[in-house]
Amino acid sequence: MTADEPRVEHAPEGIRCSDTERETAATALHAAVGEGRLSLAEVEERTATIYSARFRHELDAVLADLPRSAAPAPASGWRPVLTLAAQQLATDFTTLTGRGPAAGARRRAFLIAATALVFVAMLLLAVHGIADDGPHHGFGHD
Repeated sequence: MTADEPRVEHAPEGIRCSDTERETAATALHAAVGEGRLSLAEVEERTATIYSARFRHELDAVLADLPRSAAPAPASGWRPVLTLAAQQLATDFTTLTGRGPAAGARRRAFLIAATALVFVAMLLLAVHGIADDGPHHGFGHD
């Protein structure tokens, strides 16, 4: 190494931590206090250490005595599908009964569609002669 080259000092662990890693560590602390593993005073002290940390090993030291939380496994099978279907039905029902947000516009659209459907059904019955004394198609009549 020459005198003109800048001197680079390496940290013991050498990898700097990012803001995202600091936030992840702070979230782990908040989860720990929610589970009753840490007191509020401990969380305040450790949070200050997290936000002043420069290297990953400093974050690891703050969280060393806490269990690593595993990410929950994604749900599989029919249960998530049925849960979402039930939620959708509940939302549709509250909208149609006029209790949900934007219920007015959806309710009007539903009533217009239902009225149009009833009108078309009555028109078809009249055309085929079921509703009047016209020719019958053998629907229980002699």
